[in-house]
Amino acid sequence: MMNNKIIFVACDASNLNEIKRILKHTQTKKLKVIPKFGLQFFYSKNGRKFLENFKNDYWLDLKINDIPQTALSAINSLKDLKKCKYITVHANGGLEMLRAIKKKAKSTNKDLKILAVTILTSLNNKSLKEIGHTKSVKQLVLKQADLIKKSGCDGIVCSAQEAKIVRKKYKNLFIVTPGIRLPGDITNDQSRVMTPNDAFKNKVSGIVMGRSLIKSGDIKNNIQRLINHLNK
Repeated sequence: MMNNKIIFVACDASNLNEIKRILKHTQTKKLKVIPKFGLQFFYSKNGRKFLENFKNDYWLDLKINDIPQTALSAINSLKDLKKCKYITVHANGGLEMLRAIKKKAKSTNKDLKILAVTILTSLNNKSLKEIGHTKSVKQLVLKQADLIKKSGCDGIVCSAQEAKIVRKKYKNLFIVTPGIRLPGDITNDQSRVMTPNDAFKNKVSGIVMGRSLIKSGDIKNNIQRLINHLNK
């Protein structure tokens, strides 16, 4: 059943009309589609106001990463966004920050899920070495998965390439994977990419799709391409 596969659509735009266009053309009864709004739209002139009044569930992808008290203040400032179902924080913030945010989220909005971001899909082993890490991407993601599970956060964001090893260790963890491209699409600035079908074969809970759907021609046509791909 395709409705069991969550497709988070990255609404990467600052123009409100473009956001509305993306939302309109990505809706389909054949898929479970949830919009994801990032920094670009949230920081735009009309972004926050639009989300205050948004009627459907959405993911607010802010990737919060700060000292625990500042991170808590950030979560508290979002309490009026009633339909925000998912929010991201960086696992790099550490166990104390993750635990504090999860505890705060419970009291702020009982339906709010905290997803912890591991290694960005634009990075690879070479990139990690350049910034001082000695472990590989897979080693770091698995280490962060342990931290995320220990903190009580609701899920993890990692590439589909690491999702397989995370799922093997944590059978019930909510796993979301960005860096997803339809077959034949260019990878742009992503280093660790995978097709939707291959990602779901790695037993992920949901995938993030942006440029393959909204930047590569007609959105409705790309949604149909996705449906056809998932039906194979």
